[in-house]
Amino acid sequence: MLISAVAGDEWWDDVTVQMLETARRRLRALVKLIPKGQKKVVYTDFEDELGETTKVDLPQVTTGLNMSKFKEKARQFLTAHALHLSLQRLRRNQALTTADLNELEKMLIAAGGTKSLIEEAKEKSQGLGLFIRSLVGLDREAAMQAFSELLKGSTATPDQIEFIELVVQELTLNGVMEADRLFQSPFTDINSQGPLGIFPPARVSLLVGVLAEIRQRAVA
Repeated sequence: MLISAVAGDEWWDDVTVQMLETARRRLRALVKLIPKGQKKVVYTDFEDELGETTKVDLPQVTTGLNMSKFKEKARQFLTAHALHLSLQRLRRNQALTTADLNELEKMLIAAGGTKSLIEEAKEKSQGLGLFIRSLVGLDREAAMQAFSELLKGSTATPDQIEFIELVVQELTLNGVMEADRLFQSPFTDINSQGPLGIFPPARVSLLVGVLAEIRQRAVA
């Protein structure tokens, strides 16, 4: 029996890591049965020995940390300059011009962004406007206006209204939204089929089209 074996000295002769791991796994459930106050503290008296150390560069980790810091600094800078005309146009879902994109890039540089970080952000987000929109989100009123056609009249059901409200919340937070997101939680919490279980096919197409248009207006 394992308990009897580990209690003796013979089991510990030439013990291996695998043996210790097996014993740990098999006996760990019994620890809670040890009466309180009777556990013995085991002390060890040895020093760790370190071999020769080698410096290892982790460029991907460093790059990730730099981008994370850049995003946070850019978000703070953009929030502080929220009234900038080009930034307002981006948040209000208005089509951007080349001049707007130039102004937005200047804002990122002013926030401490290097050329390499800005280029990386553009590439990963598929455009400067989309990157900045992901940091500042979409204006709620602009998002609601974009979906007004879907809720026009008095025929919208409570589920349809709740669904659009969730879409607006997502856009307000993240700025853009891919169509496949409509078939994930929390949207499928309303209906397991996502928009297909709530809207007629024509309105689902309209919904997807609105999302695409919102994205395109950040691209310029």
